[in-house]
Amino acid sequence: MGSVNFLVPPGVYAPQEDTALLAGALSEEPLPPDAAVLDVGTGTGALALAAARRGARVTAVDVSWRAVCATRVNAARAGVPVRVRRGDLFAPVRGESFDLVLANPPYVPAPGGRRRPRGAARAWDAGDDGRLVLDRICREVPGLLRPGGVLLLVQSALSDPGRTVGLLRGAGLKAAVTRRRRIAFGPVVRGRERWLRQRGLLSLADDEEELVVVRAELPV
Repeated sequence: MGSVNFLVPPGVYAPQEDTALLAGALSEEPLPPDAAVLDVGTGTGALALAAARRGARVTAVDVSWRAVCATRVNAARAGVPVRVRRGDLFAPVRGESFDLVLANPPYVPAPGGRRRPRGAARAWDAGDDGRLVLDRICREVPGLLRPGGVLLLVQSALSDPGRTVGLLRGAGLKAAVTRRRRIAFGPVVRGRERWLRQRGLLSLADDEEELVVVRAELPV
């Protein structure tokens, strides 16, 4: 994740295990010279900075003004250029195309149906099935990828990676789960563990959460 001591304002998602898992996938992904990279839902900008250090032209997007400001500060402190835009998912880059899209979206199932979360919870709460943002990414990302372009996305097994892969394949991309990591329940999952078990998203035997990286490529 580099040597930057990231500024993490209150309400901005701090780099965690999912960030590290996606950063590992990024480190092994070949990038064309002067690659155009989009980091959507950038948070502190950790992944955007990792891509910029490899010489990519990076755009970072977040719906949170605090995250936008944090990313700008962290990029300046790291001495790497990152274009930072505030907006909802892909809206700020409509009409552009990218060689690589990085996504660490909200993916934790949350009580309350399809109601949009507010405040800091926007970084993790994603509707009763965890797919409030994931389904939007699957629908919209094919239109942003250049031929041969790649999506690297991290999510929880609680929010149906099989559906993510299926939707991306249905849109004409080559998609598969390429990385997995089991982690201890974080405070969000632990706080709704009973509800998740009642929903059947966690079994009685589950005492860890599985994170996965989905890689999808638009054929040339």
